[in-house]
Amino acid sequence: MEAKPRRGLKRVVKGLLAVTVIAGVFVIGVNYGNGNISFGSKSATSSNLPNKLDYTGVNQVYQSLKANYDGKLTEQQLEDGLKHGLATSTKDPYTTYFTAKEAKDFSNQLNNAFSGIGAQLGQDEDGNVEVIAPIDGLPAAKAGLKAKDIIASVNGTSTSGMSVDEAVSKIRGAAGTKVKLQVVRNHNQPLEFTITRQNIDLPSVKTKTLDGNIGYIQVTSFADDTSSLVKKAADQFKQAGVKGIILDMRDNPGGLLDAAVNVSSLWLPPGTKVLDEKQGTKVVDTNYALGGDVLNGIPTVVLINGGSASASEITAGALHDNKAAYVIGEKSYGKGVVQRLISFQDGSQLKVTVASWYRPNGQNINHKGITPDKVVKISADDAKAGTDTQLQAAQVYLNSKQ
Repeated sequence: MEAKPRRGLKRVVKGLLAVTVIAGVFVIGVNYGNGNISFGSKSATSSNLPNKLDYTGVNQVYQSLKANYDGKLTEQQLEDGLKHGLATSTKDPYTTYFTAKEAKDFSNQLNNAFSGIGAQLGQDEDGNVEVIAPIDGLPAAKAGLKAKDIIASVNGTSTSGMSVDEAVSKIRGAAGTKVKLQVVRNHNQPLEFTITRQNIDLPSVKTKTLDGNIGYIQVTSFADDTSSLVKKAADQFKQAGVKGIILDMRDNPGGLLDAAVNVSSLWLPPGTKVLDEKQGTKVVDTNYALGGDVLNGIPTVVLINGGSASASEITAGALHDNKAAYVIGEKSYGKGVVQRLISFQDGSQLKVTVASWYRPNGQNINHKGITPDKVVKISADDAKAGTDTQLQAAQVYLNSKQ
């Protein structure tokens, strides 16, 4: 990660690509998220805004609260509320203010270290908090939560009008405690789950060798450890002379932009375009492969599905558009915007949308996703039987190339 000092700021993180937040947990989101994360100092500007806000109206509300509110309020609560409100006023689900504690939780979540239920959350086009994907083997998946489930309430509190980060903060809690979720499935089936939270600390990469000498790399998020773990796997597979590679990014919500570029660089020659970042129609940054393309020329399949978002979509798009991989699975989530994480002296942070990103073929996938070269779905019967038809299709494809 590159950290650049800036007046009044501790550091600026460029490239948050997570779309989701892992409940109990996390966004990426994070775009963390919820989002795509990068490191740098350039920023988007809103030239029509004044240099300073007129706080006359704010002070009127403050004085009214102070004089009339029947409850306890602290100065810190009020200041944090103002800052949260400024971010929320954008009406952008990926722009969020974090207090110092929330920022620390967010960092832990991005790196798969958290206490919660283990479900990646996002926001659908209607503003509902939805499950992007439950993480296999963790409490949410064991309880029966499924992708596209709408979370209607948390411990009896409605999520209507609630941001993803707010929902996550309510779902998050100490290991061993329980959280009660009311869920709507398929837009018409109400369900209720009581899930016990647990401590979760997951590496972002898993690898193995499949039959036929095919290397398998599963990337569950683009975290701090992702680049080094995938590089290690790539070197080992190259030395073993594998006949093909499967890069599994299903249910990967995204994360760090740098990690997506580093992973893509293992297949792409140095200088190959990975993505453009644009503000409006103006290209403000272009990310290129960095070298070390040890997997270049090895037949590769990328697996994606509706839980693949942000940084995973960048990687899939870069490998596909540069003819380095064949894509199998289902249409991806569709998050085509980039967040920057700005850190302040008190440990608080602002995660703010600064640009849209475009594939090497010129497409922005926001709300559209990436359609695979070969669409393969896993039926309910297949899932119940533990049959991974998408992985099987990838193996068939790679065996046909040998």
